[in-house]
Amino acid sequence: MSVDMASMVGAWDIALVTVDTLRYDVAAGEAAAGRTPHVVKVLPGGRWEARHTPASFTYAAHHAFFAGFLPTPVTPGPHERLFAARFPGSESTAEGTWVFDAPDLVTGLAKAGYHTLCLGGVGFFNRLSPLGSVLPDLFAEDHWRPSFGVTEPDSLSHQLDQLEESVVAAPAARPLFTFLNVSALHQPNRHYLPGATEDGPDSHAAALRYVDTLLPRLFTLLTWRRRPCFVVLCADHGTAYGEDGHHGHRVGHDVVWTVPYAEFALSPGEW
Repeated sequence: MSVDMASMVGAWDIALVTVDTLRYDVAAGEAAAGRTPHVVKVLPGGRWEARHTPASFTYAAHHAFFAGFLPTPVTPGPHERLFAARFPGSESTAEGTWVFDAPDLVTGLAKAGYHTLCLGGVGFFNRLSPLGSVLPDLFAEDHWRPSFGVTEPDSLSHQLDQLEESVVAAPAARPLFTFLNVSALHQPNRHYLPGATEDGPDSHAAALRYVDTLLPRLFTLLTWRRRPCFVVLCADHGTAYGEDGHHGHRVGHDVVWTVPYAEFALSPGEW
């Protein structure tokens, strides 16, 4: 493992940004075509890494992420992890893995001194039901409103407005763990493609291009506190648009299981 997360926790801010429903093939194609220039700047080698998600829909995938099981490289393993709950016999815990004595990463980081912030997107973060409160309940601070959701064409801009408020108000002496669930790619996304009457890979790609335009602001806010920030940027799962008769997700198709993944460091002032 090239990242020594064990030495970074406590000294660095950390961000987990999940682009909900983003397909690997679409993300890789847009990057290769030069249509997502801002994300290409931070991708190692200018390319997304293909990984396998631990689950095929948002709720289950994020439970796994928050337990330390981020998307797994597609090559044969075992693969060492950035974060891991203390678990006897774990084959994916290495010297550089940050091991936490808690049931989830968010609680573990809070015990290590982090202020934990959740900016919800899709319905599993909206607190409109007991189910929609399970994941936000892990955090010291969480935010969701309809303008963050899947039907709002400028959802990420509204989420970043809240992020700006939250980073300014966050305790200056404590490191910050930011979780952002970007809802824009999730169906419905036809509103990002003028003239489209239904969702498809083209409108999915258009939604990603919208997200890319706002990444400079996101990266500026993540380093506004003048701390370096380690970022994991990935999808929680993909989605099907008719492949082999499948539509949506929560199915075992490759377009759902294979997701784009990147991890990188941001330095204050570079954005």
